Amino acid sequence: MKSISILGSTGSIGKSTVDIISRNPELYDVVALTGNNNVELLAKQAKSLNAKFVATASKDKYNELKSLLSGTNIQVEAGDEAIVEAAKQDAEWTMSSIVGAAGLLPTMAVIERGKTLALANKETLVCAGDIVMSAIKEKGVTLVPVDSEHSAIFQTLENDQRKAVDRILLTASGGPFREKSIEFMKEVTPEQAVAHPNWSMGAKISVDSATMMNKGLEIIEAYHLFGFGADRIEVLVHPQSIVHSAVAYVDGSVLAHMGNPDMRTPIAYALGWPNRIESPTKKLDLTSLSGLTFTHPDENKFPALRVAKEALTLGQTHTIVMNAANEIAVGAFLNRKIGFLDIVKTVEKVLEKSEFPKVNKVQDVVEVDTTARLLTKKILSI
Repeated sequence: MKSISILGSTGSIGKSTVDIISRNPELYDVVALTGNNNVELLAKQAKSLNAKFVATASKDKYNELKSLLSGTNIQVEAGDEAIVEAAKQDAEWTMSSIVGAAGLLPTMAVIERGKTLALANKETLVCAGDIVMSAIKEKGVTLVPVDSEHSAIFQTLENDQRKAVDRILLTASGGPFREKSIEFMKEVTPEQAVAHPNWSMGAKISVDSATMMNKGLEIIEAYHLFGFGADRIEVLVHPQSIVHSAVAYVDGSVLAHMGNPDMRTPIAYALGWPNRIESPTKKLDLTSLSGLTFTHPDENKFPALRVAKEALTLGQTHTIVMNAANEIAVGAFLNRKIGFLDIVKTVEKVLEKSEFPKVNKVQDVVEVDTTARLLTKKILSI
């Protein structure tokens, strides 16, 4: 049996991971699960998977979670420290899928153990890529990316041919507004923004997809994972979401990863790595495809791509600030405090006003992140 932990088990990635594990429970020993406010689902998962340690990030939910798990031998904890403690539990394989910068400290705790890390939390690398990748190398951690795009690159990048790589082709669905005008996007509602045409994701990630900030974050993530600068990472809008990304080589070859849009495919790949295991994903029928299209994104309509590339060029501090400002702005939009187009405008304002120190350690990252969030809230008057 493989011992595993899932950080963020009640989110979209976590639920898909639980689904795969639940189909073969005899193969996995579940050590720890973590969630946030949905303690009812967290308790249900813990019971069905016989987890040993369960933590909610919300201290207010501790008594409810404790009650739901009464009569079991499951250890129950709450708070940010408890999430880190869950990450420290001795599991061979850990899924890090906590959304946002909140996933950084738990992910670092996983790295300290030196085992296998399945990384679905892109903000960890956006905020602290230099620090994280250095720690991964030092601790001998096996890192398997879970984002569908980075999993695709991971699978098609021939490590012994890195010098022959021409560019990385990072595909994007384009979100729900790829064919809409800027005038239309001025009046977009949260309900429209979270209605992704191809993927079932949480609200924050769905809004990031709609602004294409998600792809900006992925450019930064790809830089840290694979070592290619923004000038060698080409974003292509591919509405069908069948080609999940590709690597183009100098001889003209393009190695692409294809599959139906279902996160259980890259999760199963990460769970089974270095082997491949069965997943419940519907198999791709090439004869049913009417066509695959690719276009370059319109950075005038989706300036988040430009903002992300500029932040990457300026360095780690700027990507921390960008991510923090974006998280606060997305939250404000979902709470109907600002308009859809104001999200990226807010991020740009914060970056223009930011004068933060360089970061050398995780605590520096936390301090810059906190300060940037406070500045964003001040700018938005929330």
